[in-house]
Amino acid sequence: MGLSPFLLALLACALPPLLAYNLTPSATLFNQLMAVAGWGLLVSVAATRASRLDWRASPAVGALCLLALAALSSPVLHMQPQSLALSSAALLLAAAVTATLAAALPVVDKRMWLQAFMWGLLLAGLVSALVSLVQVFMPDWADGNWIARSGIAGRAVGNMRQPNHLASLLIWACVAAVALAEVCDRPRAARVRVSLALGAVLWLLVLAMLLSASRTGMLAVLLLAAWGAFDRRLTGGTRVLLLSTPLMLACSWWLVSDWASAGQHAFGAESRLAEGAGSPSRLAVMSNAWALLKQHPLAGVGWGEFNLAWSMTPFPERPVAFFDHCHNLPLQLLVELGWPMGLLVLGLLTWSLGQAFFASLRADGPDAVMLRCVFMLVLMIGLHSLLEYPLWYAYFLLPTAFALGLSQGWSAPVVSRRLPKAAMQLAGVLMLAGSAYAARDYLSVVEVYAPSAHAPSLEQRIQKAQQSLFFSAQADYAAATSLPSGAEALEATRRTSHQLIDVRLMMAWANSLHAVGDDDKARYVVQRLKEFRSAQGAEWLAACDKPSAAEVLPFQCEAPSQVYGFEALR
Repeated sequence: MGLSPFLLALLACALPPLLAYNLTPSATLFNQLMAVAGWGLLVSVAATRASRLDWRASPAVGALCLLALAALSSPVLHMQPQSLALSSAALLLAAAVTATLAAALPVVDKRMWLQAFMWGLLLAGLVSALVSLVQVFMPDWADGNWIARSGIAGRAVGNMRQPNHLASLLIWACVAAVALAEVCDRPRAARVRVSLALGAVLWLLVLAMLLSASRTGMLAVLLLAAWGAFDRRLTGGTRVLLLSTPLMLACSWWLVSDWASAGQHAFGAESRLAEGAGSPSRLAVMSNAWALLKQHPLAGVGWGEFNLAWSMTPFPERPVAFFDHCHNLPLQLLVELGWPMGLLVLGLLTWSLGQAFFASLRADGPDAVMLRCVFMLVLMIGLHSLLEYPLWYAYFLLPTAFALGLSQGWSAPVVSRRLPKAAMQLAGVLMLAGSAYAARDYLSVVEVYAPSAHAPSLEQRIQKAQQSLFFSAQADYAAATSLPSGAEALEATRRTSHQLIDVRLMMAWANSLHAVGDDDKARYVVQRLKEFRSAQGAEWLAACDKPSAAEVLPFQCEAPSQVYGFEALR
């Protein structure tokens, strides 16, 4: 009988963001691998069932391939570890495959998969909303395996453990609910019931959005209302409900605030908005990113190199949190790729978004509504990407690629070339197999951080994990921070510093540089550490405050003799 489109969409869209089980050191790796596997299965089955596949040139696919090329060249150009380059390129190529398949499907298949896609997103959002209710109102029910525990008082984080990711998923679910309600072909009496159901669903999703306390999510609610105000192709009832979403948010705020006051519970949204509409730390890191772009305008700092470049460049007024992303997609691409290639990629992505919009304008009937909803899915995640970085996660990137692909080819092409089914089937199987291999590959790194019974020594576990194809950088972090200071720890530090630098790594880095006699670079790393103003770093530097008369000051107490570019520390 085979797998139905609905079940495949469930495996690809709904299950990945709902998986709570994880193993340290990554909280979302299994979610992402499940997304790659689910979409690989969907690609393979959809290619098999299609009557034909037509090759369509896609600007989004071109942008993804350019980014994959930048990732694969990073080990040569920027000394990035191959494991980081391969994992990044593999995800980008998986997205390119997903978009290619979606664009190649005949229109009749697009309609079928589009409805299944929307059902998958809606179910993911509804279950995540229920998870949110548990995390805020019944936190004792969260066991960590089926329902993730929220580490932020009064805020829902979903099973992805990030409030903003939860908000992005909930907004997608709102759009999917509208799409499914609009294409529901029922008598007038039944349409009333559909509108009532849509209103209840939207209110539940908006309530969960409030519980996430995501400011980006609350802004997206206003965009839903704007959609209802301007999109005249929607039915009147749906437009009224979309226009009512800010009122749903306000009523939910009043109810939750009253509950929190009555029982002395934390209300995350209230405290979050008390910080202001914007995030000073994010604005600061964007400003720092702009300064880096001005220093490296042509080639950028290198794909995946933002954290290293930012951490090792003097920014006395930098935010004290450690950022591996500047929280703005256009700026991130520009600072890592430089103006020429960055603008090319952004131009291709904008072109693809424009294609989705104009496809919805040209279509008629139910197709027009569904394509408008596809455009809204991409637009919403694009707007979130101006303040966050959801597209760096497989469970957002792959659905976005699928949506962009589906928006292509609704009018008959002038010239059509066949896309071999076998090629897409093989690509889907490779995604599925690659996900399974990566899950097994990851377990060697888990052994480093959470050893099983009768595990070998830490050194042996680190050495084995350093052979990992995709995750050796995590093992290098353990080596850098646990091995004695010296040449071996320094090499591990230089490799793992391309991933994420923190206080502990910076102290180990400086100590290892000192151990091999490179005191000036060690002091430069200490200078950067001081800018983060951490308690852990201050404790390490306390020896410089009250030295005894006979004591020689530690190396970290002196200033470096020069400023080093971050390239010198690779």
